[in-house]
Amino acid sequence: MADEKQAITAPAASNVHPFAETNPPNEKSPEIIDNAKDETHVDDLKVDITGEDVEEDLYKPLLMAEEIPHEPNPLTVRAVFTGCLLGCLVNASNLYLGLKTGFTFSANMFGAIFGYGILKFLERVGGEIPIIGGIFGPQENSIVQAAATGAGGISGIFVAGIPAMYRLGVMGEGRNPREDIGAIFTITLVCSFIGLFYVTPLRKFFIIQVARELKLMFPTATAVALTIRSMHAGAAGSLEAIKKLKCIMLAFGAAFVHRITSYYAIGIMYDWHVFTWIHIWSGYTSWAMNIESWGWYMQWTPAFIGSGILIGLNPAISMFLGSLSAWGLIGPLLVHYGECIGLDASGGDPKWEGYTNFWSLSKLGERTPSPRYWMLWPGVMVMVCASMAELIIQWKVIWIGVKSAWNQTCISINQTLLKRGKQSTFFAKHGKEQDSQWHIEDPAPPEQQVKHWVWVVGMIFTTVLAMLIFHFQWEMHPGLTILAIVLAFLFSFLAIQIGAVTDQTPLTAAAKASQLIFGGATSGQGLDVLHAQKLNLVAGSLASGGAGVATELTSDFRTGFLIGTPPVKQWIAQAIGTFVSVWLAPGLFVLFTSAYPCIYDPLLAEGHCAFLVPSVTAWAAVARAVTDPQVKIPLASGMFAIAMGIVSIIQVVVRHYYLVGPREKYQKWLPNWGAIALSWVIPAPVFANAALLGAIIAALWRKYNFRTWEIYGYALAAGFIAGEGLGGVVGAVLTLAGVDGATKGTHIACPLNEC
Repeated sequence: MADEKQAITAPAASNVHPFAETNPPNEKSPEIIDNAKDETHVDDLKVDITGEDVEEDLYKPLLMAEEIPHEPNPLTVRAVFTGCLLGCLVNASNLYLGLKTGFTFSANMFGAIFGYGILKFLERVGGEIPIIGGIFGPQENSIVQAAATGAGGISGIFVAGIPAMYRLGVMGEGRNPREDIGAIFTITLVCSFIGLFYVTPLRKFFIIQVARELKLMFPTATAVALTIRSMHAGAAGSLEAIKKLKCIMLAFGAAFVHRITSYYAIGIMYDWHVFTWIHIWSGYTSWAMNIESWGWYMQWTPAFIGSGILIGLNPAISMFLGSLSAWGLIGPLLVHYGECIGLDASGGDPKWEGYTNFWSLSKLGERTPSPRYWMLWPGVMVMVCASMAELIIQWKVIWIGVKSAWNQTCISINQTLLKRGKQSTFFAKHGKEQDSQWHIEDPAPPEQQVKHWVWVVGMIFTTVLAMLIFHFQWEMHPGLTILAIVLAFLFSFLAIQIGAVTDQTPLTAAAKASQLIFGGATSGQGLDVLHAQKLNLVAGSLASGGAGVATELTSDFRTGFLIGTPPVKQWIAQAIGTFVSVWLAPGLFVLFTSAYPCIYDPLLAEGHCAFLVPSVTAWAAVARAVTDPQVKIPLASGMFAIAMGIVSIIQVVVRHYYLVGPREKYQKWLPNWGAIALSWVIPAPVFANAALLGAIIAALWRKYNFRTWEIYGYALAAGFIAGEGLGGVVGAVLTLAGVDGATKGTHIACPLNEC
């Protein structure tokens, strides 16, 4: 485990983001494994902020430059508006990337850097003009990223649970998302705000009380705070901030333009189907087409090259090895021995003989499964087992957290009663500090805290609203709604604690566990299959969405704690951003599904589709397996899944209890089972190829020119990710307008002349 003191060293002149000789912090998490990345050891570093090497305790607020002026009210209109605007860009990017690959990313670093540029410009040209002008400091910068994080969130349910409902037909046969926009808005509202309210009283627990003892470093949130501080550190910091800003703008623009133009020559500018080229050049030989069928080609996707830059070599190599094992070894062997089958995709054209579809998920239970369905279960099992093992190992943390939440609730109720001249022996007794070892002074005074009545009233209101909405719109019993909220709360501990240590937030594992629990809870109620599947997916969405918002708010609290931003200001900023996302995300989902009906239509999904929607298929498959007696898990697949699940659990135990102290250095050599499982679920090695390329570039860049990496590395990756994502949104608009690449472009150099 990490040392208690987090020591960072950088030259005095630089005073910049100080992640030297370490794996990069996460720009955020894919939805499926929700950040399969290296553990970021900020504890091995030092920061120089005064001209001398000093050890800085990163469990206390950061030391800020003396020239930074006091910020009486960092929660400004310009900061919230700018943050929401930037978050909207990331929200659009996340929907595109999530539907394509299952990955989503946070807006925190993107919002921090881009927000700096916008507000610094307003500070310079606005003078003393109200709202627009005025001094811009690091606390206001943290408000920008908090609002951006809120507005950029909640896209996860639109790349998984909601489209899975349409794929299974539980939303009504023949219906499309445009017709159900009201129901989609309401479930988004509940999933967004339930996590925001129930995690608020746990800020002190996670950020202050147990952070040092449990080594809750929150690598990404810490990186954002350090980046904000560096950008506001006098002339040198301002100069490097401008460099970061220029880099992120150029990367964003280049990725945006590349994605749009590539639609019109996709086989040349975006997808390089090398084995298709060999197939054509060699006179149409089937062996090359067979390799092509398993998805082995190169995609020049800035988003996933940027993702690889962020995640580091260990998870990138693990992803690649996972793809190699699944789609280069296990899958072909399964087909060779008749355990799985592929479907002829040549269209009867002898030129394309050998081109096969190995990814079909249709007619489950009626015919021999595809390799994709066979590999789905080991992937899901490893995700759940590895994450649940982490949860069980940290059971003391959860118990302490539950006691802390109960204690804070009793304190709040007791204080309210005393103000009204009443008293309660019960709440007075349970509202005392139960254990002095957890009583640590909070640097934020009471007037800067979120008032207890705010989250108590909000939690009660949202719970009642959820019970009404889920009962009347989704036909869920109020008791099952309460169960779903409790599961979301418990899984938030899992996501926050694991994410704070490893920068990996296992939201998908939380959702899958919720699906399994609800499968058992509804099995004896006499529900028809479609109704049971609807409840299963709604519950999974609530667990995943609630835990995702709770994790993001806690990370923002960590950034604000380091910067010194009042918690209530950050909470309000993120709440406003979250409210924006409630309306934005459903609208974007309708836009994409209107342009690409194959996202939600199971019949169109079997043909060519611009989106692989791996999360959708995984959620739908789990829902069917736990509710439909006709859908079976292949025996060999189940046995392999159990074996791999056990292996992943053993690794978690070994890492926590054996590879500690002097043996901790060997942890970096352990495979990342989350990344491997991801590659087993995503039916295409192409994303692993791109991520590995990005990770190799980053590793070489850090090794041979760390100074420029320190300035440009994360900005480049963030710009690539957001730029391609927004380009995907424009692509959907072009498709609706009938001027997209499919109608006006060329598919030359693509298999079957279609990419």
